[in-house]
Amino acid sequence: MTVRALLPRWSDWRSATRAPGADLLSGLLVALVALPLALGFGISSGLGAAAGLTTAVVAGAVAAVFGGSRFQVSGPTGAMTVVLVPIFHQHGGSGVLAVGLLAGVVLVLLAIVGAGRAVRYVPAPVIEGFTAGIAVVIALQQLPAALGIAHVRGDKVWQVAYDAVRQYLSHPHHTSLVTALLVAAVLLAGGRYLPKLPFALLAVLAATVLARVLGLDLARIGEIPSGLPAPTLEFLHLDQLGALVAPALAVAALAALESLLSATAADAMAVGTRHDPDRELFGQGLANIVAPLFGGVPATGAIARTAVNVRAGARTRLAALTHAIVLAAIIYPVASLVADIPLAALAGVLLATTVRMVETASLTAIVRASRGDAAVMAVTFAATVVMDLVAAVAVGVGVAVLLALRSVAKEARLQRIPLGGPVEDSEHVTEERELLHDHIVAYRIDGPVFFAVAHRFLLELAEVSDVQVVILRMSRVTALDATGALVLKDAIGKLEHRHITVLMSGVRGDHVPRLAAVGALPAGGNEHLFEHTPDAIAYARGQLPSHRAEPSG
Repeated sequence: MTVRALLPRWSDWRSATRAPGADLLSGLLVALVALPLALGFGISSGLGAAAGLTTAVVAGAVAAVFGGSRFQVSGPTGAMTVVLVPIFHQHGGSGVLAVGLLAGVVLVLLAIVGAGRAVRYVPAPVIEGFTAGIAVVIALQQLPAALGIAHVRGDKVWQVAYDAVRQYLSHPHHTSLVTALLVAAVLLAGGRYLPKLPFALLAVLAATVLARVLGLDLARIGEIPSGLPAPTLEFLHLDQLGALVAPALAVAALAALESLLSATAADAMAVGTRHDPDRELFGQGLANIVAPLFGGVPATGAIARTAVNVRAGARTRLAALTHAIVLAAIIYPVASLVADIPLAALAGVLLATTVRMVETASLTAIVRASRGDAAVMAVTFAATVVMDLVAAVAVGVGVAVLLALRSVAKEARLQRIPLGGPVEDSEHVTEERELLHDHIVAYRIDGPVFFAVAHRFLLELAEVSDVQVVILRMSRVTALDATGALVLKDAIGKLEHRHITVLMSGVRGDHVPRLAAVGALPAGGNEHLFEHTPDAIAYARGQLPSHRAEPSG
């Protein structure tokens, strides 16, 4: 794909210029929802509230212009925060910024090679297990702030959460916990009955005012810069780039996955829309290249903010751009007020977000669908909580593939024609019933012949005895890989070694070259290949001594 095909077009904005009112209003509402989330995720990443706001403004604007979805709203997200925390602990803030820039370059390259469409191959159980696992991880991340614990130990999220709970139980103080729970309750109740109101912002403002009026002892955000910093590359240290490649690939993989899944969800919520996955990767890549230059953390498409954007009536990408502009206009003039926001209030916002992330109806449907799907979802969920997110998706997809292969393998059969009784689905019943008397046996291969089932075929064919001719009916072979061809070669070789003639009928044209390439055709070559089974039967009878001895007339 050419870079030109990934660039913005005037058609993306034509309808926005005709009637911008709905997009401007939607962008305003999304900005009010995004403000506390940007603050919270910035703090959770380790770089602070200002980094979260910078990401929402810079990455949000760049992705809105260059992305492939009309409705996608980009910025810092909880899933990305989960990945960034260990990077911050190991490489510091400069390492996070460098990883973001490198991940942006990777995303641009993925867009150019057309990798965006790969997300459609991620199974639904993996997505649901991944999403539920992320919700749990984000909730665990908020426990220290919600419990009012400033210093915690642990390398994994669950270890940090455990240490926070241990310290809280040793010296309980309920102010932070009550604040977080009240904010979360307001968000959940308000979102259910009045979903269009920005309850996240209202609850945070109320908690901030009450904490100041009542003089509550709550940890607060602290001062943040009142404007965007000048762009810089000072965080890049060439000697550290080698150690940052693996984290950058992980961030890029997560950014691609989350952004494309979010864009797909937006398409499902809106009528008659379809995003361009490669343009979306390109836009997210540019956003992640630019945001670190201003001190922003890596960004992705945000499903919660994107959903608000669609439900608020957005029509074009102007809404997402407006969200970024409104955030810049609101937050930097009042940066000093943000410093008083209690961390527990932001923890409450994120706890409520985790509850909304989990679609219980989807989880229940997958559990009821099949035990295999439920197992894939459970494994992905557990891996997400215990391991890193990219590894969790890889594990989930791997388990899904194994179960899918197992299911397909069960459909493949090597069926011996029942010569002594009725033959189902056969157009030549009479001839087939006479084959046993002539020491001829026919096998019909149904389904795919590939590595997962081929060896079972070899074992069954190797047991053939007391016959002179074996006819392999291949017309129902749906797929044939190299392993299947090699196993057929071994089976045919064992039969011919015992002086059993092997014939094939109905071999698909595209399978013949593959069989020939590995030497899996019968020894007789084309003379032992037949288009129809009756022709193979007639040939087999003509080769038998008893038939050759019969008079021709």
